Amino acid sequence: MGASWSQFFPPAPSLTGSNLEPQDGKVFLVTGGYGGIGFELVKLLYGAHGRIYIAGRSADKAKKAIEEIRASAPSSRGALEFLQLDLGDLNSIKEAVQVFKTQESKLHVLWNNAGVSWPPLGSVSKQGTELQLATNCIGPFFLTQLLLPLLEKAAADSPAASVRVVWASSQIVDLQPPPGGIDIDAVRTPPKDRGLNYINSKVGNCLLSSELARRVGPSHGIVSVAQNPGGSATNLFRDNPWMKYLAYPLLHHPRKNAHTELYAGLSPDITIEKNGCYVVPFGRIAQDADIDKDRLVAMKAEEDGGSGKAREFWEFCEEKTRDYY
Repeated sequence: MGASWSQFFPPAPSLTGSNLEPQDGKVFLVTGGYGGIGFELVKLLYGAHGRIYIAGRSADKAKKAIEEIRASAPSSRGALEFLQLDLGDLNSIKEAVQVFKTQESKLHVLWNNAGVSWPPLGSVSKQGTELQLATNCIGPFFLTQLLLPLLEKAAADSPAASVRVVWASSQIVDLQPPPGGIDIDAVRTPPKDRGLNYINSKVGNCLLSSELARRVGPSHGIVSVAQNPGGSATNLFRDNPWMKYLAYPLLHHPRKNAHTELYAGLSPDITIEKNGCYVVPFGRIAQDADIDKDRLVAMKAEEDGGSGKAREFWEFCEEKTRDYY
């Protein structure tokens, strides 16, 4: 209960725009960076002189956001670029990475920030997968896989633990953890239950984070972090407005939630030894005692005393994407 209470009413962030070191020369990619938490994160990064790619579907929304962000930090030495990307379409992801590679040879931090929540029943991706699972997990997985060579190049000549992939989980995985860590049967055959599908997708990001840390951390020095930004007053629940109204007293302005993502991507607290950690509002590494026990077991490999569900979920994402490389 104490852990949940501290997420509803988190302590002040330790990493903010005021104490963030200059990010000159760093290349960042933020999916969904023209709205909500992602927009506020980009403002912080641009104010610190980073070069940021805002990836999303709407060029018009991105243009408006870029103009506003530039106006908010007129003395910034950073840069803002738009990258056309639809996480619900694997072909679009491949095309976006091809474009990105023509402009950049390295990537220092990838924030898999964008996501969908509670879309109308029957909503599917361009490839016919349940939309929440596709957009929140399979799309970010595929994007990360395609960008790994650029992350590896950045890690080769960057300080230890500074090159990272950040995955967007949710407070809901702590408040309503599914038995066994994740329902793999419901992943493979999604039920007509928008809530369960959403929870599975957000637990899935925790599993992908831990599995990526296991696979590329020791060999390439890339850090993989899952983060729960906390309750936020954004349009994420536009298809489920009653939930937003009920939760409104516990929702924060997205600029506060952005500090959770900032911490996950840039805090020096997160070392190689902390690879695969879970970050909670507004920028703290969660202790194992504060994480659902079933999820902890699911995140571990079988040889480490876990259930191997992280590997199983990773392989499920591989199955869904293998024909699109």
